[in-house]
This record gives sequence, C-alpha cells and structure tokens, in this order.
Amino acid sequence: MPVKFHGVITPMITPFKEDFSIDVEVLKWLVRYQVEGGVHGLFPNSTTGEFVHLSRDESVLLVKIVLEEAHGMVKVIPGISSNSTAHSLELGKIFKDLGVDGVIVTPPFFFKPTYEGLKSHFSMIAEKLEIPVIVYNIPLTTGINIPIQMYLELASEYSNIVGAKITFDSFTYLRNLIIDLKSVRSDFSIFTGMDDMFLPTLMMGGDGGIMALANATPKLHREIYDGWMEGDFSKAYNAWKTLLRIVKVYDYSSSFPSAVKILMKLMGSPVKPYVRPPLTMEKGEVEDKIRKLIMDLHLTRFIALE
Repeated sequence: MPVKFHGVITPMITPFKEDFSIDVEVLKWLVRYQVEGGVHGLFPNSTTGEFVHLSRDESVLLVKIVLEEAHGMVKVIPGISSNSTAHSLELGKIFKDLGVDGVIVTPPFFFKPTYEGLKSHFSMIAEKLEIPVIVYNIPLTTGINIPIQMYLELASEYSNIVGAKITFDSFTYLRNLIIDLKSVRSDFSIFTGMDDMFLPTLMMGGDGGIMALANATPKLHREIYDGWMEGDFSKAYNAWKTLLRIVKVYDYSSSFPSAVKILMKLMGSPVKPYVRPPLTMEKGEVEDKIRKLIMDLHLTRFIALE
C-alpha cells in the first residue's frame, strides 16, 4: 500500500540570486527552516517555485539539494508537470531514481486535452512511474478543472494515485470531492492548495494543505493542523484567523512567487525578492503594505534559524 500523505506540505519557492541563478545556500536554509517548522513534506519544482521558468537540469538540482538537506526527516514530493506526458515521465523517472517519496502533477497547460486525453496523461504517468502520485487541480493556471468523476476513476484504477491537491476556491467542489473520493478510497489524501481554505478543508474531512505561505510560516500552519487533530478547535481557529490576515499579501502582490519572496525578505529571512521574467519584483508601495502587515502580526518571530 502506498504511503499516505497528510498534514502541512510546502510548495517551495525557488530562491534566486540577483543574476537569476539558483541561490543554493538559501535553498538549503529554506529546507532547514521548513523541517524545523514541522512540515510533513516538501514540494520542490512547484508552481510557487516557478517550475515553468526552470531548466530540467535546474529542476533536478533542486530536488537533489532538498533530498540531501532534508535527510529523510520529511517527505519529498517534487513536481513533474509539463505540457508533454513524455517530459513528465522523463522527469518523474529521474526523481524516482533519486529516491523521492512521490510526485505531483498538474494537467497540461497549453493544449487543452479531451477528457480521454487528460485521463490518459495521468494514467500513463501512474502506470510507468510506479511511485505515489498526487494529481494537482489548479484551473487558474492550467485552464482545466479536473472533473470529480476523473478523480474517482483514477483512484479506483490506480493504487499509486494517492492524493489530490485542489487549488480552486469552491467549497462545493471540495466537499463533493472529499465525500465521493473517501467513499471509494478511504486512504486517498485530499489537500487544499489555498491557505485560507486550510481549516475548512480539515473540517470537511480533508487531510491537509499544500500551501505557499507555509514557506514563510510553517509553524503557524502546523498550529492549525495540530489544533484540529488534537481537538483543540480554539487553537486551530485562532491560528487560522492569523493566517487569513497574512493571505492579504496575495491581494497586494502581482504573483504568488513574488508575494511569498517579498514577505520572507521583509520578515528577516535570507530569501531575496528575485523572480524570473516575465514575473516582476514588487514595488515599494507593495513592500510598505506587507511590512505593516508583518509588524501588526509580529511575523518576524517565526524567523529563528541562522
């Protein structure tokens, strides 16, 4: 039986230097910060990590560093998303040989395949990789909202398709997915990709969240998860209310990667605000809004590692 994923999994930013090269030392710091913060898993080569702006060699380098620095203390589940099924498989096989715990994959995001084509994409990956696969629904960037029926078919047909990440702000979709999928596969893990839907997802019977702000505040995310799991609703709710205020950084910023990076820079971490074009760094007025948010919520208390 494939391992069951749960809890707080971080879709890692990819730290860059001013010349846009990968900042390896900051990446190592980030892994340590996440492990110390108590996350259950790490998702390098992620959407938040600007995977579409990375070469294959850079993606492989990221995963190698994360695996080495994590020392098996947390699950490592990198992304293998691509417009080409063959390219996803190629990357997945490399990551499998490196020793990852599973992979995460979105629909293709240029051509919009038919229902049969999309199912074939996920089926080929499941059949040929033989490692745990999380199918990631993010219609805002892919243009495809994976039907719940497809999740039901994939979960029934492939034991190594073990989870879903849902970055889609519909309670109805999430509710139906949890109820329907859990009736077919009680071991199937369902995650929200949205920080503000973390606690509601747990309350509806989901298994956790794969959320970008966990890059900055992993301990806060763990507090929500632990509070819920321990039956301490007050603890979970109060931490979630703080997280809801931090989510405002997305409203202020031009992209998820730039939002998380400027937040972490202003919190006092070694993360720099650089994102690769065509993304752009945030302007001064955005920094001012986020700096005020950090001060109001005392977020610098989370940055403790050297």
